[in-house]
Amino acid sequence: MDPILTAFEQEFAKLDKRSRDLLHKLPEEKLFSKPRDIANSIAIFSCGEYILRSAAMVEKTFGGITTRLWDDPFEWTLPEKLRDRDSIVQYLDEVAATCQRGFSFFTSDEDLNREIPAPEKLTPVIDILLDALTTSAHYQGRAFAVFQVLSDEKLPRLK
Repeated sequence: MDPILTAFEQEFAKLDKRSRDLLHKLPEEKLFSKPRDIANSIAIFSCGEYILRSAAMVEKTFGGITTRLWDDPFEWTLPEKLRDRDSIVQYLDEVAATCQRGFSFFTSDEDLNREIPAPEKLTPVIDILLDALTTSAHYQGRAFAVFQVLSDEKLPRLK
């Protein structure tokens, strides 16, 4: 595989591993705990919800790349559906498999320049992957922040 594709694949794998590591550090009873709401501030979700949002962004992206269906997995990633660690890990497994299927569509770095019909317009694959990676990492960062607010533990080291 070409170096840019390899780098993307490694970064998505790191994102997945960090979510799993954080999920296993979080006590089950705090999975969907939220910090207190403060008037006139942004809505804060739980650590579990942010982990799910991060994974859902990856699923949406690679589902779009492989099937051209850019469905937001919002409905099947709700805490009511995925209410415990085991169900979230199972979902992360499904997302990782979708991601791997997506990367199998590419044969070289040249493929990253191809434009595909993204949700609204033709977009280069590299732009789609960068957007997915940054948005997913952003949600994951929020999960780490909530973890830090709810826990006295040190944050897991980012690798």
